[in-house]
Amino acid sequence: MADSLQSTFERIQISEEDLSGAGSSEVNIPILSKSLDATSQSVKLRDISPVCVLVVGMAGSGKTTLMAALQRSLGVPAEAGDDGEQDDKNEENSEPIGYCLNLDPATVLVPFGASIDIRDTVDYKEVMKQHRLGPNGAIMTSLNLFATKFDQVITILDKRAYKSESKTNETPSTSDETAPPSACKALDYILVDTPGQIEAFTWSASGSIITSALASSFPTVLAFVVDTPRCAASLNTFMSNMLYACSMFYRTRLPLVVVFNKCDVSSGEVCMEWMSDYEKFQEAMDDFMDSDASGYYASLTRSMSLVLDEFYQTLHRVCVSAATGDGIGEFWEVVKKAADDFEEDYVGDLKCRVEEQKARKRALAKDGLNRLKKDLDSEKEESSN
Repeated sequence: MADSLQSTFERIQISEEDLSGAGSSEVNIPILSKSLDATSQSVKLRDISPVCVLVVGMAGSGKTTLMAALQRSLGVPAEAGDDGEQDDKNEENSEPIGYCLNLDPATVLVPFGASIDIRDTVDYKEVMKQHRLGPNGAIMTSLNLFATKFDQVITILDKRAYKSESKTNETPSTSDETAPPSACKALDYILVDTPGQIEAFTWSASGSIITSALASSFPTVLAFVVDTPRCAASLNTFMSNMLYACSMFYRTRLPLVVVFNKCDVSSGEVCMEWMSDYEKFQEAMDDFMDSDASGYYASLTRSMSLVLDEFYQTLHRVCVSAATGDGIGEFWEVVKKAADDFEEDYVGDLKCRVEEQKARKRALAKDGLNRLKKDLDSEKEESSN
């Protein structure tokens, strides 16, 4: 029996090259393919792919109103059958094109045109009734149900994000007379509005699935909306928001933009100064503690400010007013910078994780081969004795 096993093993002829190939199977991650295409064309990733902006924030911070303001600053995507006419209008206006998604199943009124709406798929009230859930439980269950079909959403986004550009109207050259159509970007931004209960999205399994699916297909940026008047009025509230931003940044690994909203009511320059100048924050902290706010929490805030000072250097920030539209142009500029960070940091980290997975598979294959050799040798020794 040992001789037959040995002969079978020799016929297999597994080499080190075969083992290296065992872990080199291509992992189909669209964002890596797009990154390679961008490198080959010597352009940035956001030049060939739309940027996905996930709008998150505490309840009442103005996420949905900001979504409406952002959509008004963008062009309308072409509908099926009207591609040429709508493209001509967009070229004349030279506006970037946006595509909006609504992931809040409990909202009653959406003040922006959502091309994909979770409410069309999941009935929030019916979920709450059938499963006997409260408001937050029904939101999470609705997101879980929607996440099971999110691959179909990605397919729709891929179809709308790119368009075929044939060269039939151009005079063909002798060297490239039969050039195939090339895909070019049809959308510039994909905006995603999330539930008002931020923890239902950022700390749930469905939220992680949706975020990872979008980040594996498009350059993705988190836009964390902050209620500026409340932060400027209380250092405790400001620090709480910064801690939440820190937790989301490390949980998702995505570049994060802190959006100080409602700047028409209270200027966000104060909060931005606290983030950029540690001494200014300490001075404000001294004034805050001199009032009736001294105590353990104030001491904790002072300690945390020193820890988060280094964290602030990795954050992008901008002041906007969703009500008046002020700062929307600056917002898009900051999003572009964050998208460049995605290409440099997130894609690079993803490549490393893929290589680690391949190396792990090669190590497992090599270990299995060594154990097989050892078993064959022991069988051969036993048979000879």
